[in-house]
Amino acid sequence: MPEEISTDCVIEDERWNEVDLEGLAQRAVAATLNWHRTGGEVVVMGCDDQRIAALNADFRGKPRATNVLSWPAVEHVPHEPGALPALPDSDELGDIAIAFETCLAEAEAQGKPFDHHALHLLVHAVLHLLGYDHQNDPDAETMEATERLILQDLQVPDPYSEKAS
Repeated sequence: MPEEISTDCVIEDERWNEVDLEGLAQRAVAATLNWHRTGGEVVVMGCDDQRIAALNADFRGKPRATNVLSWPAVEHVPHEPGALPALPDSDELGDIAIAFETCLAEAEAQGKPFDHHALHLLVHAVLHLLGYDHQNDPDAETMEATERLILQDLQVPDPYSEKAS
């Protein structure tokens, strides 16, 4: 397993500098990888809705903006629904893109601090790089439970608490 943790940030939308995307990304990546007792390199691109819509169209066939996208560097080993995935044995974990306008709109709509929502989206994306997914209920429950634990370490309130009520 890789031991070092590295986060590289590419800023395409200057608004991400105002909210310290680099610091948020470093915190989210480190917390997620430390929780899994592994290391690796993650590249995070802070972009706008137009750019992420183009990426979403190119890679997923969905020509619309989304909050975050991730591209794992390795093919993940299939696992039983709800089981923790086998972690990739690679120094390069993959790439993440996060869209400023969508992230801001979601945070405002949910009444959450912007940095808390951005941290949640980044943790979620790093988990995808590690092989987590939410294509079925057991996998979604495992992923959400893991997000909650990592976000708790980051002192971010449970983003799913409204779901439970």
